[in-house]
Order: sequence, then structure tokens, then C-alpha cells
Amino acid sequence: MRRLWSFRGGNGDSALAGAKPTPADPSMRIPSVPTAESRKSARWGDLRLRVLSAAVLAPLALGCIWLGGVAFAGLVALITVGLAFEWLGLCGQRESPLAVLLFAALPLAVALTFLGSATGAIGLLAVATVAGTALTRGIGPARPLAFGIPYLGLGAVALVWLRQPPESGGVNVIVLLLVVWGSDIGAYLAGRAIGGPRLAPAISPGKTWSGAVGGLVAAAAVGSASAVILGHGAAVWRPIAFAMLIGCISQAGDLFESLLKRHFGVKDSGALIPGHGGLLDRLDALLAAAPTGALLALVLGRGVFLWE
Repeated sequence: MRRLWSFRGGNGDSALAGAKPTPADPSMRIPSVPTAESRKSARWGDLRLRVLSAAVLAPLALGCIWLGGVAFAGLVALITVGLAFEWLGLCGQRESPLAVLLFAALPLAVALTFLGSATGAIGLLAVATVAGTALTRGIGPARPLAFGIPYLGLGAVALVWLRQPPESGGVNVIVLLLVVWGSDIGAYLAGRAIGGPRLAPAISPGKTWSGAVGGLVAAAAVGSASAVILGHGAAVWRPIAFAMLIGCISQAGDLFESLLKRHFGVKDSGALIPGHGGLLDRLDALLAAAPTGALLALVLGRGVFLWE
């Protein structure tokens, strides 16, 4: 009698004699070991998109800052609309007319600041925040909607307010932006090239101590170079101290946005900017740095160069 079962080599499975061999279970395959080249490609995979996005957006931002007036205020107002759209999406409130109405306070606050009433703009943000808190019956991790109004609005108001002094406004905002960018680029390059211990693994596993230090070094270099090129600043330590303060605040703003994304369970706030994600992903550091710059201007005197 012919045997119906035969044992085949390989994985030792039994099969009907004469049956066609079945492919191995994919889950049983030995995973390939990443090569050094593949790891390097993964590490720098988004660099090209980041550079291309920056090449398009940076001249637009710097040009509007230099022009000031309606051009800069209009750009900031447009950005607040995009930020509001992303925040409403994170909170699942894009279909709520009342929520959309509340976040109309952001571009309106920018307009009030442009018209010379920063106090009125901050008052409008406060009223909208209170109204949002009442709408959602609270404000906090479980009810985050209203928090987005001051979080997104204060930085926008601060930027427009900082830009207004005719002599120092444009320079102050440009240097502030360059220091924030320097900190971000330095942290990215040092973190990817050096790696090492994680800075805050529970919040953002990709950030490292080497990246944090690299960001501060780059911020200090940009701040001191800006002071030398612009011919302002009597003491060398002042622009470095200013830049490192802004660098620290920028990194804190970046970490805070990472904490928010972890809370909302998303990787990016949006997909508007290739290589970066959404507007909030790109502007998280500036949202923290701009109010800091405005506070410095209040302390030092409006119209002075911030690093003097």
C-alpha cells in the first residue's frame, strides 16, 4: 500500500505525498539584519524634504518680516488659521461651528495687534479662552480645546508686536527666527550624527542629549554671528546669553509639542509641510520663543535690540 504521508526536509512539517509544497509562513522567516547603509539611509531619510521645504518657506517668511506692515501681519494671520485648523482636528472639533467661531479669535487678535492694540488682542484671547472653557465644561488634558487659544494666539500676537518698532522690529524678529532655526537645525544634525542617550524618552524617543547640546551651540553661534554682522551689542556675552535663552525655550517648546502629540496619539499635527508634518510641528519652538522675546522687550524697553 502506498504511503500517503511523507516527511520532507527543511522545517520538518509533514505533508501529503505528491502535494505541492506550500510556501513558508512569513511570520517564521528570519528577519534581515539592517546594514550600516540602510541604517544611515533611515537616519537621514527626511533630510532632502526638510531642505526643500525650508528653501521655499524661509525666503517667504524673511521677506514678509523685512516688509513688515500688512505683509507680515497678513502672513501671521494666515498661519494662525492653519494652526487653528490643526488644533481643531486634534481635538475632533472641526465640525463644530462654535469651536470654529472661538478660534476665529486668533486672526482677529493678530489684526488688533497690527492696528496698535496688543492689549485688546490679549483681552480677546482671554475672553475666547474663557468661552471655550465654558463650552467644553473645563480645560485640561481631558478637555484641551480651549487651551489651544492662548497656546497658539500669544505667540502670534508677540511676533506682530515685536515687529512694529521701525528701527529694531524687523531685525529683532529676523534674529529671533534665525536663532530658533539654528537651534532646530543644530539639534537635528547633532542628534542624527552623534546619537547617544535619550533626552526625554517618555515624551519624544527621538530626541537626544547630544541633539540638545548641539542645538544650544548652534543657537549661540547664530546669535553671536548676527550681532557681529549687524554691528550691535557692546559685550560678546550678551548675544550669546540671549541666543542660549531662546535656544532653551525653543527646545522646551519642541518637547511640549511632542508631549501634546503623544497625548493626542498622533505622529504629526498635520501634513502640510513635507518633511516636517504640520504647521504646529514646524512652529512649536517659535510659539514658545516669541512670547519670551516680547517679555524681554518689555523688560529692556520696546525698540531696543534684544541682545544688547
